Amino acid sequence: MSKALDGVRILDFTHVQSGPTCTQLLAWFGADVIKVERAGAGDITREQLRDIPDVDSLYFTMLNHNKRSVTIDTKNPEGKQVLEALIQKCDVLVENFAPGALDRMGFTWERIQELNPRMIVASVKGFGPGPYEDCKVYENVAQCAGGAASTTGFDDGPPVVTGAQIGDSGTGLHLALGIVTALYQRTHSGRGQRVLAAMQDGVLNLCRVKLRDQQRLERTGVMKEYPQYPNGEFGEAVPRAGNASGGGQPGWILKCKGWETDPNAYIYFITQAPVWAKICNVIGKEEWATDADYATPAARLPHLKDIFAEIERWTMTKTKFEAMQILNKYDIPCGPILSMKEIAEEPSLRKTGTIVEVDHPTRGKYLTVGNPIKLSDSPTEVTRSPLLGEHTDEVMAELGYSPEQVSALRTAGAI
Repeated sequence: MSKALDGVRILDFTHVQSGPTCTQLLAWFGADVIKVERAGAGDITREQLRDIPDVDSLYFTMLNHNKRSVTIDTKNPEGKQVLEALIQKCDVLVENFAPGALDRMGFTWERIQELNPRMIVASVKGFGPGPYEDCKVYENVAQCAGGAASTTGFDDGPPVVTGAQIGDSGTGLHLALGIVTALYQRTHSGRGQRVLAAMQDGVLNLCRVKLRDQQRLERTGVMKEYPQYPNGEFGEAVPRAGNASGGGQPGWILKCKGWETDPNAYIYFITQAPVWAKICNVIGKEEWATDADYATPAARLPHLKDIFAEIERWTMTKTKFEAMQILNKYDIPCGPILSMKEIAEEPSLRKTGTIVEVDHPTRGKYLTVGNPIKLSDSPTEVTRSPLLGEHTDEVMAELGYSPEQVSALRTAGAI
């Protein structure tokens, strides 16, 4: 069965996380991703956070599956010629260098267009055009500059960054969509174009409900679904909302049986309006279903802390899985707080390919995330990440270089 992106060739100049996330996703969909690395060193994440000496780290392997690795010295004139040949053969160049780095290498947009007018050049940057566009950005900086940190955490504490990599991996996902869209447009226009995904923009896109709330706050001065209501105070900016759901259905994280010793013995519980009577019955507060102070969503808002405290008295008598089993019978929305250990050991995630075991020639077997997007006509097979420069000779042959020419280029330090 063919892959969705069969025939698309990606020149991968990315490193660390944001760019590799993007190119790995394209590789999973069948694109031929050629990762360009420095000879002898490669992507810096090959050696970051190593758990086995002198072996590619999990940081690298889990972001570079299904790719081919070549080593090229782009400062070497002959190495630059090799890169020019690759640009002429590829459809997309993806990079997440510091601002201006590609230009300093001699590969401006204009030069790339001379070599290949159909080339799409896709970039991850920290910021878009503006006062900070020349600044380097990392994951947590993006979370802070994109509005996530100021709205995460509890009202009596400092801003908090999330463990979800919404700055790096989140922006990589945005960039992948931009690339596929540009490829589609090229089928009509015949032209390449530039694609930019700024990390600040990507984080803000994922925080759009907080921008919504900022405008609501400016108009009304209060947001009744936030835990600050009715006894707290609202300032000029959207406050941190703890574990409030951010939507029209109030939710909170509640303790379950065993919470004293298990830091993840919790459940997320949503008091959805259509099942309110069922919630009352389950927790033994049947009278709340008709009580004027609790019967409607608007009436419940001032009492949310008391309501969740009562629900928690019930959840603390059940494990999170027992509570899930009972609540799901009544279509009451909830979800267990799953640890990474529980996720890694969940059989259903292995079956769907969301968690995959991969065998690596030097690392051995390890777990990684699989493709989160499933296509019925293009199933994903996750293959291991490449060793440094593993495919240099193979790719050079595809470019028309003879073994003797490849040997000469290697002697000259170009590859």
